[in-house]
Amino acid sequence: MSSRIFTVPNVLSFIRLLLVPVFLVLIIAGKDGLALLVLVVSSVSDYLDGVIARRFRQITRLGQLLDPAADRAFIFAALIGLAVRGVIPWWLFGAIVARDLMLVVLGLVLANNGYGPLPVHHLGKAGTLCLFYALPIIMIGQAFPDATAIANPVGWAFALWGVFLYWWGGTIYAAQTARLVRIPRDELPPVSATLDR
Repeated sequence: MSSRIFTVPNVLSFIRLLLVPVFLVLIIAGKDGLALLVLVVSSVSDYLDGVIARRFRQITRLGQLLDPAADRAFIFAALIGLAVRGVIPWWLFGAIVARDLMLVVLGLVLANNGYGPLPVHHLGKAGTLCLFYALPIIMIGQAFPDATAIANPVGWAFALWGVFLYWWGGTIYAAQTARLVRIPRDELPPVSATLDR
């Protein structure tokens, strides 16, 4: 894996991050159609940077950080913008932020005990994917009133499943962290073996 910074996939990821504040401003202003267009551009660039990174062997450490960071930033921008407008309740925003803050705390606990971050759990990925579908679908209902009757229930179904899976994955991270920090360092098996139990 390369430690290069200026690769085509990384530049695309930087552009995606720069689009996040544009996306947020458009949502708050109620320009959901334009916000969805920005999201489509971001999604296309996300797909392209993955294809280019694999095909031309430009996978980098920085890219592995930027890509999920951009995804998370778009989710938070959508949550903030829609909550400010009253489209979604603040408790939904709070539930997602609280889970991510919990993961930050768990990461600090692991680091203080000499461990790196835990492997990403498939439940956390599934929760993120549900939220990544939920918020644009809810926005479609706002942008196109004729689609509201379908978009709102589908969007909320994805949102509620996303929060549930997000927290389910979070409790697994918490349990794994508690298990690791209780094991004396001199008796510790490889991390993968510990987490497979």
